[in-house]
Amino acid sequence: MQKKTIRFLLLAFLFINFGSRQVIAQDYYSSTYQYKPVSLGITFAPNMAWMRHGDAEGYQNTPKFGFAYGLLADFAFTENYYFATGLLINTLNSDVEYADPTINTTPGADLTQSFRLQYAEIPITVKLKSTMRYFRSYYGQFGFTGGVKLNAKEKELGNSTRSSMGDDADFFRLALQIGGGVEWQLDHNMVMATGLSFNNGFTRAIKDGEPRNSYVAFNFGIFF
Repeated sequence: MQKKTIRFLLLAFLFINFGSRQVIAQDYYSSTYQYKPVSLGITFAPNMAWMRHGDAEGYQNTPKFGFAYGLLADFAFTENYYFATGLLINTLNSDVEYADPTINTTPGADLTQSFRLQYAEIPITVKLKSTMRYFRSYYGQFGFTGGVKLNAKEKELGNSTRSSMGDDADFFRLALQIGGGVEWQLDHNMVMATGLSFNNGFTRAIKDGEPRNSYVAFNFGIFF
């Protein structure tokens, strides 16, 4: 009788231990996850930027690659609605070709200026997320970005050095942003975000020609 009791207790212990491990495994590999009220992360976002001169004639704009990096923060209203912000260092590059005003009567006398504008930007956006299913969710994002100039340089085509633009580049930049993408659940505390966004500047970037600058960015981020 005593041996049967011992065997029963051993079997019960093994069954409970195996069952608890199965529950943990099922929870870890679950197809749904509970949302976090606050998520902080880092991002790197290559972009393609260009100038927009509107109705001004005589300007030809060529997009160029740049990049942004920094911190991201998502604050949840509910499971599917978030306030998304952060702090980004954003570098926008573009080329502008225009007629040289000093020799504009000479055929082909055009100048090509290469601009590099760098801003510290804060996104102020609303992010709408689908419920996490099978390790992924989809999101859409809409809002504004506000930035201040950190650096602004220009150079003419053929020159090897850039010169500071000083007050010729405006200090503030405001823009409208829209985008979307996918968030991938790597584990319970880590999410990888991939997406695409369009940022349309509506304040003047530089004084000469009064262009606005816009860009398309490929967004990569890790939330912890």
